[in-house]
Amino acid sequence: MITFFACILALIGGYMLYGKFVEKFFGASSSNVTPVKRMADNVDYKELKPWRIYIIQFLNIAGLGPIFGAILGAAYGPMAYLWIVLGCIFIGAAHDYFSGMLSIRNDGKSLPELVGRYLGKWPKKILVFFTAFLLVGVGVAFVTGPADLMSILTGMNKMYWLYIIFLYYILATLLPIDKIIGAIYPYFGIALLFMAVSVAVVLVVNGLNGSIHMTELTFSSFRNFHSNPETNILFPMMFVVISCGAVSGFHATQSPMMARCMTDEKYGRPCFYGAMISEGIVALIWATAAINYFGGPEGLNAAAAAGKTPAIMVNEICNTWLGKFGAAIAIIGVVICPITSGDTAFRGLRLLIADAINYKQGPIKNRLMISVPIFVLAYILCKVDFSTIWKFVGIGNQTLAAIVLWTASAYLVSKNKPHWMMSLPATFITYICASYFVSAPHSVGGLALNINTAHIIAALVTLIVIMIFYISIVKKSQQKAYEY
Repeated sequence: MITFFACILALIGGYMLYGKFVEKFFGASSSNVTPVKRMADNVDYKELKPWRIYIIQFLNIAGLGPIFGAILGAAYGPMAYLWIVLGCIFIGAAHDYFSGMLSIRNDGKSLPELVGRYLGKWPKKILVFFTAFLLVGVGVAFVTGPADLMSILTGMNKMYWLYIIFLYYILATLLPIDKIIGAIYPYFGIALLFMAVSVAVVLVVNGLNGSIHMTELTFSSFRNFHSNPETNILFPMMFVVISCGAVSGFHATQSPMMARCMTDEKYGRPCFYGAMISEGIVALIWATAAINYFGGPEGLNAAAAAGKTPAIMVNEICNTWLGKFGAAIAIIGVVICPITSGDTAFRGLRLLIADAINYKQGPIKNRLMISVPIFVLAYILCKVDFSTIWKFVGIGNQTLAAIVLWTASAYLVSKNKPHWMMSLPATFITYICASYFVSAPHSVGGLALNINTAHIIAALVTLIVIMIFYISIVKKSQQKAYEY
């Protein structure tokens, strides 16, 4: 119980203290004119109220990530709590804030455009394709997953649900942002928050009355509790499994959408940093609920070994703790949430391509020109096995996060500000990605090499990246300042 409350307070305190520091360090100002004030088109550049932006941003970035990822990460033990809290405050929330604010400072441009400006043309060209792959992967995964679940729940053929979800995605991608996303997302976001809060309340009550024994983070729990620790290595695998709730590169593809709707830079802290802190709280709640509902990390691993997927666990926890009402909420959690991340993935991809080719998106025919090929490709990829797509999405997601953090570091260098606030997290995530890629099993997209070898290779890769950053960004900036 102490660990749970301490972590919640730490996340809230992180928003109040470190979030304020990040905002001040960036230099957000209400006097700066935001893109929507200069470039309003009533499609993508559309003024929205800050509370609505916060809810939409929260739902865009959340989906199933802070639920399923937290449950899977909890299998490693209470160390998951530490990664969620520290990762969210110092890396993830700062990552989301900078990605959103840099977009505001650059006419609401998509991520590859930001990378191109601060890291160079070649990184931009590479990232266009890399980000497009990630967004297509997320979009397809969040078509097939909900379609499978709805087929099970209703008995209807999966293909019917694929067509229904695709139709919704097409409308959400093409229509002005306030027509569907801005209209219904707040209600879904509130439902997701309500589900998390309800689970948290029951968790605390059960802990106080002694019906469950709350697992605490102690010195003895600083180890890997996974039932298969040789394959599921705590460092780095837990740091990739728990992405949403700690740090996720996918969020940087979503922030520009809200950057185009924000009327004041001061809204950036609650809408970007705050939305990520909210996701961290949701992840913490579900990690804690999963560990304690099944009697500790050992029980959670036993449940997973018995065939209980995260979706089944969510359904069981909600039904047991919240009753029939909980079952309805669970459906929202495991069906609606991925859909709301999938549609914005496709919308983000449309904007990314439009920015890359400088193709205005006001006329509907222009939106169709980009969107039709996207959905044709997505429909074809729906035939591919879900696990095949998802295993590459996981590592791709964290790799993108590393790139965003290095981009933010380069921005700080360009403003003659200390870059360590972003470059240190960038270094850490780069090391995580490199070691994961080398050591993770083939089944999740890794090379399955010895972990000691993986750490050596990861250290070399990280050192090379640091040297490239120093020579191409820091050194050049210093030379320009000297010449001036």
